[in-house]
Amino acid sequence: MEGSYGHGRRGAWGVIAVVLLIGVHLVRDGTGDWRADGPPQPLAAAAPALSPAATGAAPAPLSASPPVRVRVPAVRIDAPVTRVGLDAEGWIDAPPPDDRNLTGWFTGAVTPGERGTAVVVGHVDTPGGRAVFYDLGALARGKRVEIARADGRTAVFTVYGVEVVPKGDGFPAERVYGSTGNPELRLITCGGRYSPDSGYESNVVVFAHLTDVR
Repeated sequence: MEGSYGHGRRGAWGVIAVVLLIGVHLVRDGTGDWRADGPPQPLAAAAPALSPAATGAAPAPLSASPPVRVRVPAVRIDAPVTRVGLDAEGWIDAPPPDDRNLTGWFTGAVTPGERGTAVVVGHVDTPGGRAVFYDLGALARGKRVEIARADGRTAVFTVYGVEVVPKGDGFPAERVYGSTGNPELRLITCGGRYSPDSGYESNVVVFAHLTDVR
């Protein structure tokens, strides 16, 4: 199983610009009924519109503090967060596959709650079965994502879109990673059709914006 999560190059997107996300190329074990129909995929109606404009009621951006846990109650995600970066070849590292309930915060982006776009990635499955972001594609607009931070605060984001996007040259990097000027969050995993030879053909991306701080 390949352990890299994406393909990026250093450049102008904060400190690191992610040019395109190739995704986790998972090799399934070929046994078990858990994968017969594959992970849930977003409905067309869940695709994001433009990022919600900031309003007077929106919380102010937070200062930097690393995430320690991600919770998505609507799809029963409750997982710790590790740090992931780029390897020597410019690929985004994946969280270690031996822990299926582990996500990775991409350290080349802002921390969740800061002004800018934070990125948290996770496996959809591993050879042993479903992984932490298996149900990510089932999220609907209006659901919340809670990110517990090292400073003791929790940044609460509201989902405004869930989309399957192509990998490779068709990946909409600027739309996914670009800053809207407000605190935003992207949750990313693999999705679309699966091939034993090439893995998943697409990525599932959740778009969310900061709506509360606890």
